[in-house]
Amino acid sequence: MWGIHKTRYADCNGSEASEETEIVVNIGGVKQVLFGDVLNRFPDTRLAELVDCSLKSSEEISLLCDDYDPDTGEFYFDRDPEAFKCIIELYYYGEIHMKRGICPICFMKEMEFWKIGSEFLDDCCKCHLKEVEDELAEIAEKVKTILVDREGDPTAAGWQRFQMCLWRLMEKPESSLPAHIIAIASFIFILVSSVVMCVGTIPDLQVEDSEGNLSEHPTLEVIETVCIGWFTIEYFLRLISSPNKIKFVLAFMNIIDFMAIIPFFVVLILTSFGAGVMELANVQQAVQALRIMRIARIFKLARHSSGLQTLTSALKSSFKELGLLLMYMGVGVFLFSALGYTMEQNHPDTLFTSIPQSFWWAVITMTTVGYGDVYPKTTLGRCNAAISFLCGVIAIALPIHPIINNFVLFYNKQQVLETAAKHEIELMALRSGDGEQEAAPGAHKHICGAGVWDMRSCHSDTYIPLLKDPRGGAGIQTPSMDTSFESTAEATEYFIS
Repeated sequence: MWGIHKTRYADCNGSEASEETEIVVNIGGVKQVLFGDVLNRFPDTRLAELVDCSLKSSEEISLLCDDYDPDTGEFYFDRDPEAFKCIIELYYYGEIHMKRGICPICFMKEMEFWKIGSEFLDDCCKCHLKEVEDELAEIAEKVKTILVDREGDPTAAGWQRFQMCLWRLMEKPESSLPAHIIAIASFIFILVSSVVMCVGTIPDLQVEDSEGNLSEHPTLEVIETVCIGWFTIEYFLRLISSPNKIKFVLAFMNIIDFMAIIPFFVVLILTSFGAGVMELANVQQAVQALRIMRIARIFKLARHSSGLQTLTSALKSSFKELGLLLMYMGVGVFLFSALGYTMEQNHPDTLFTSIPQSFWWAVITMTTVGYGDVYPKTTLGRCNAAISFLCGVIAIALPIHPIINNFVLFYNKQQVLETAAKHEIELMALRSGDGEQEAAPGAHKHICGAGVWDMRSCHSDTYIPLLKDPRGGAGIQTPSMDTSFESTAEATEYFIS
């Protein structure tokens, strides 16, 4: 029905020796004729082992292929014929290039089946494979996090179990309804505290103390105290339940949380020392600085906003572009401020008294802000100003597009990873339900986790189990909260069977 499909490399040598040994292979229903001398260029591969099959027994031949027809000498393999088109290129070009549309992970399984090392893969395909492995490791990490949030560590007991429950309650709003309520309450306290801090600076809402100085309204101070009490309790509960105390304390967002509550207690301690201490000029300046530090609590919103977290991650990945922007601006500010000072210094009413003082003019001109407090008065100075803001627009516009592109790519990638992780959890729930139906009626079988992407019924050895399948023997344990990975390779090794 199929007929023998001659590969386009069949007569590449044109020698009689190449046509002496013909190997007929059937890859998923597609027949191809290969030549022994071509296959022997890589003698350690599976195809090269087919050349001397006439000297092997039927048992040895069955280990090399899925089926063998001794009458026609045809070897049958239940493999992907599209992937085999890429595999066979190794014997003619010395390297393999994956075609578009082929899953890199499945293709690596094909190469492993044909006993071909990954070093024969083209460099561009290796980069693509690395990206897919990183994405798969990130999905596995998200699946692990969801499993820990939902089920916890089944081996934990006593204080560890209580610690995990408290951690999920304070850190994982999606884990339960009480955790979601606490997250909403924390968000409201942050907004109320920020509003109180701003409203407290309005002179009409301030009151005079016994010495005639303006201070915050007592009602606003009570609200501020309640908010600080909530932030303090929340911080210490998260610290107590944290699996890694040092990592928790040194985390950037937790440093912000600490800075948001410490000014209140420092001012409270200084106030308790009496009015004599508070009258000192240095102490008053310190108290004022600590009160200004309360603005840091607005950054606490990032803990409850995935959009702000995405923006922060996108900026971290755009350090190179941000560095280019600062470099362009720095060079332009130095250049145009020096030119502006040189062209304006002889004018009797010049506003450019020095080059460092001209930096401010160059900054507001290149950023097209233009406050008008410093401006050129000579013709050459105005020409210099026109060129400076044109160059400023170009200098800002060039790196901005890559930064925006990085944000869009990172945001879309996060959405895809979250969707894929949720899809994996749904598949695991379905397989868990199937396992319970297949179990004996009198026995109750608890399954903590299950493999996913089971496509063994479609292609042999080409499915990708993200989590290890417990039905092959000992079941997997749900990853504990303490589990951490130093690299994507370690995560892939842990999660990918």
